[in-house]
Amino acid sequence: MSDVDRADALALRRQSLETSGWGNRVRWWQPRNACWWLFVLVLAYGLYRMLDILDTTVRAFGSTLGLSALIFGAYGLLFWWFTTVIDRYSPQPVSLRVAAFAWGGIAATWVIAVSANDALRGLYLKLLGQQAADVWWAPLSAPFTEELGKGAGVLLLLFIAPTVVRTAYDGFVLGAFAGLGFQIFEDVLYALNSAQTQFGSDPIGNSLGTVGLRVASGFTSHILYSAVFGAGLVYLVGTRAQRRRVGLGLGLCAAAMALHFLWDAVGALSGGNGPLSLVLIVVIAAVAIATVVGVFHLTVRDERRTMRTVMSPEVLDGTLTAEELDALSGGWRQRRRYRKGAAGRRDRRHRKHRLAAAHDLADEIAAADARETERVAFARAELARLGRRPLVDARPGPDRTTPEHPTGER
Repeated sequence: MSDVDRADALALRRQSLETSGWGNRVRWWQPRNACWWLFVLVLAYGLYRMLDILDTTVRAFGSTLGLSALIFGAYGLLFWWFTTVIDRYSPQPVSLRVAAFAWGGIAATWVIAVSANDALRGLYLKLLGQQAADVWWAPLSAPFTEELGKGAGVLLLLFIAPTVVRTAYDGFVLGAFAGLGFQIFEDVLYALNSAQTQFGSDPIGNSLGTVGLRVASGFTSHILYSAVFGAGLVYLVGTRAQRRRVGLGLGLCAAAMALHFLWDAVGALSGGNGPLSLVLIVVIAAVAIATVVGVFHLTVRDERRTMRTVMSPEVLDGTLTAEELDALSGGWRQRRRYRKGAAGRRDRRHRKHRLAAAHDLADEIAAADARETERVAFARAELARLGRRPLVDARPGPDRTTPEHPTGER
């Protein structure tokens, strides 16, 4: 390796980090930022409205609220874990994810959706009549009011944290968290409404059916739509790291609304036919999943390129191997190929630890803005401590060796 090659790799690393915003921190006190004030005030008003609306219901159905909140809370934790797994390249700060979740669950639900949907229902009753309004009210209101409401949070966060939210994948992740918040809070509201049916004679039993249905359909509804919509917003607006692509942005936003419309219109499109409704649900869910997977692969390309650029100097220095860099910056196929190259179970576990340590090193490099700090040195030392080969575990006995002690001496 020549000094010129290494200098070029380090320069590309610094440039990539500066462009992507990976490692930058969110500044949450911005009294001169109008978007920050709007975010805070709408969130506060949403919290007030939520507590006001739920006040009387909670007094009568507190046990139903507690049970549904427990179930949907577990569901939310599962999604948080899943998002952490897929957001492996330049993860968003936790505070930003929490903010997106709070906006979706409180502001988008209780300020925007509740008010706008009720207003549109009254309008459709006058224009279409009772019967048509009952059938078409949801598909002709929710896809627009709810997606725009959740998307507004992603847009505000883009201008609150412009040094952090810079790629379409950032919009994808934050949109998904806004959708998760909306999903959980809306599902709790549906559970409480179900508890009141049959004059509240069996509140928990009545609500559990709704809870089960909402959990089963959760990953193909709000979370998915908002992820696609959030990516579209970043493409539409454009950032330092993301070239503006108006056509693609509008297309993704429209696709999210169209999928939402089709999901809400199943009853209207099937005419109440049960088997046809089931077929439509399966087809729409399959199309929605295919769409979000496609958008994920579209938006994650830049993240993978950034990871490769940031960690390439470590290959030149011998800290990582080229195979490990491919697994670190690649998709599941590259990681599977890396794992399949292991010599056994212990070697697979060792490779897993090596990749985890490499991720930690990448995060520390990003947080240090490509400078050599004590934390970066420590993360690199931890990766070196693991070595490139696992502990030998073929047979017990005095000849067992380790990479750190090749002669077996300790």
